Amino acid sequence: MDDAAPGFRVRPFTGALGAEIEGVDLSRPLDPAAFAAIHRAFLAHGVIFFRDQTLTPATQTAFAARFGKVEPHPMIKPRYGEHPEVVAIVKEPHERHNFGGQWHSDVTYTEKPALGSVLYAIDIPARGGDTLFANQYLAYETLSPGMQAMLGRMIAVHSSSRSYGDGGREGGYVGGADSMPVAHPEKIGKEFEHPVVRTHPETGRKALYVNEVFTIRFQGWTEAESAPLLDYLWRHSTRPEFGCRFSWTKGAVAVWDNRCVQHLALNDYHGFRREMHRVSVGGAKPY
Repeated sequence: MDDAAPGFRVRPFTGALGAEIEGVDLSRPLDPAAFAAIHRAFLAHGVIFFRDQTLTPATQTAFAARFGKVEPHPMIKPRYGEHPEVVAIVKEPHERHNFGGQWHSDVTYTEKPALGSVLYAIDIPARGGDTLFANQYLAYETLSPGMQAMLGRMIAVHSSSRSYGDGGREGGYVGGADSMPVAHPEKIGKEFEHPVVRTHPETGRKALYVNEVFTIRFQGWTEAESAPLLDYLWRHSTRPEFGCRFSWTKGAVAVWDNRCVQHLALNDYHGFRREMHRVSVGGAKPY
């Protein structure tokens, strides 16, 4: 896998997931062998990292498109008219709230949640602002056989209502001011059903597929009945031994597999500015 180009190297990040890839310039077109090696690392490690990249919205989008069709965020108003698929994730020094500050998988409140995302660091705080990732294959595989069997027959209901609805965490603005306005309020509250245990379409492995931001109940259960089991699964799915922590530097890039990885953006940099550019790759209906 490491023969794609001179200097190409994949260094596993932790025992649970993640790998840092060296010797690649993502601003330049990748030949098929180089991208195939990157893609294998992506599937094997769940999240991959690159340092010291220099990307424009166009080159970031071109790289993301190698994984599949890129798509705009279903809720956030784009900042770049020529590249509506690029979401600027911004927290200004005076803001207290950050985007993605709870454990989640991206946009599971849609019929076809994202396959993955490419996140690029533009402006980094002097300290803080790391991102945590958690392996949902391990979350499933470490459950008891009885729990696996029960969950394998269950369906969960996902919605954006708790996050973007009235009184929700995001409200009308994601960043707490006007840095990330919501673009499509008419989509708030729609519900979609996904299996609690998802089979990855490329690896064939099973992953736990519920998250505390968008999973609101189990099919056929009330929210009150669902809460105890969901709370257990949320805590179980983000155990420290399933995860890794990435410290950002300017020009760093993370690419995660949204089908088997959860993530959380730490909000520990009040008084500093942070700006990231994210491009998401469209996915398929989970099964």
